[in-house]
Amino acid sequence: MLTRYDACRDDIASLLQGEPRYRVEQIWQGLYRRHLDPAEMTDLPLSVRETLSQNFPPALRQVSTRSSTNGDTIKWLWGLRDGVRIETVLMRYSSRTTVCVSTQAGCGMGCGFCATGQAGFERNLTIGEIVEQVVRAARASGAQRVSNVVFMGMGEPFANFSATWAGLLRINRDMGIAARKITLSTVGVVPGIRRLAALRSQVGLAVSLHAADDSLRDELVPLNRRYPLVMLADACREYCVRTGRRLSFEWAMIDGTNDSQSDAEKLAAYAAPLQAHVNLLPLNPTPGSSARGSPPERIRLFRDNLRSRGVNTTIRHSRGVDMDAACGQLRAGVSTATGRPRRT
Repeated sequence: MLTRYDACRDDIASLLQGEPRYRVEQIWQGLYRRHLDPAEMTDLPLSVRETLSQNFPPALRQVSTRSSTNGDTIKWLWGLRDGVRIETVLMRYSSRTTVCVSTQAGCGMGCGFCATGQAGFERNLTIGEIVEQVVRAARASGAQRVSNVVFMGMGEPFANFSATWAGLLRINRDMGIAARKITLSTVGVVPGIRRLAALRSQVGLAVSLHAADDSLRDELVPLNRRYPLVMLADACREYCVRTGRRLSFEWAMIDGTNDSQSDAEKLAAYAAPLQAHVNLLPLNPTPGSSARGSPPERIRLFRDNLRSRGVNTTIRHSRGVDMDAACGQLRAGVSTATGRPRRT
């Protein structure tokens, strides 16, 4: 059975044979622009509402939800129809409201400091399971309209490219969120970056870098053994040239691992030729790793070193540490700690 947001216009039309032709667009607008459950579409006959509800059920069942102390961050744990669980986060800022979306249940990239990576891969999400996360968050956001979507939740978007891209297009075209306000994040899947570049879309690209030398990155991000830093830089350069957009590098600040002044110098040498923006992220502790975030003063020194070398750098303040907002933490059932990353 198709879920509500897996259904396309033709699926709805086939279900509602005999209804006026305008019904399909009426329903589509209700789902994507007004974020309504079919039962709430009171401009439809009751029989149509019941038919939609019975034949196109929701994909997501709320298992739990947590809010930060100030209420600016909400995190949902959803159960899918086959029992697997995923997470979505809504983050309110003074100038924007952002939804962080999952593209896979679990992740196969194996990054040891990430709660999702520790849990392993279960399956790819469908188009509808991706889109419905944004719709449900938009409903919760109410009058404060969702302005940005980041594919930075559970999973590697480029390992589920077809469903991710199709879902992204619906979020863009049908929900009305501008392409420049949507960001795809990757740990460095080079073919996926090149595929995105070839599309010449204005969708943003964020690369989870975390190390600027291959020996350390091989340990932190195992995919680096397949796509080392030179290959990654070439793909990033192609993205920038083809789209005219600046990319960003995400750098989780891990105490004693990648937060030295030497690490900053290596990062500057890597990022500057690409004119990349660097986001420094204090590492959120996870139950499956002994790694800890760098102290604030060291993060500030790291930032200052990068800026002195001409690299635009921002320290991203962690959202919702008090309610396990880091990717995979709400779902995590990890009971045995892995080792902390080593210097090599």
